[in-house]
Amino acid sequence: MDCKDLIIDGLNRVDEDLRRALDGLSAEQLGFRPAETANSVAFLAWHLTRVQDDHVSELAGRPQAWIEDRWHERFGKPGDMNDTGFGYGPQEVAEIRPESPQLLVDYYAAVHARSLAYLQPLKCEEMDRVIDRRWNPPVTVGVRLVSVVNDCSQHAGQMAYVRGLLEGKRWLPY
Repeated sequence: MDCKDLIIDGLNRVDEDLRRALDGLSAEQLGFRPAETANSVAFLAWHLTRVQDDHVSELAGRPQAWIEDRWHERFGKPGDMNDTGFGYGPQEVAEIRPESPQLLVDYYAAVHARSLAYLQPLKCEEMDRVIDRRWNPPVTVGVRLVSVVNDCSQHAGQMAYVRGLLEGKRWLPY
């Protein structure tokens, strides 16, 4: 197994979990928050996709799909490449309200495809390239990619948990 295959496997699992957590939800269910300060399934799906889009696009040296493919317009948001949901308050979270899960699935599918296109030719030696010296130890391509998989996996799990709450039962995506 090549080192990139571990990252690809992790992102493929995120894709599967995201799709399962969104499958069949209504617009109202997408926006459900168990508390005013909690995140909705819609926000979590959007945010994890924005983070992956931001981080992998930066590594690939290309514009984010959010901007390049005008996904921001489909979400009714400005074309701000720094808007990934970090620091959002309750009102901003509540504003992520797509009419159906399909918009979230389609945006993730586009970002996922771009991520795989970046990863396929990646060599293990490239994973050691330092990309951020503000940390000790400095952040490498490999560390950033593991961070993306970790962040997205956590948010996919949160989506499943919130879905379980809104359905009033224990719900696991598998």
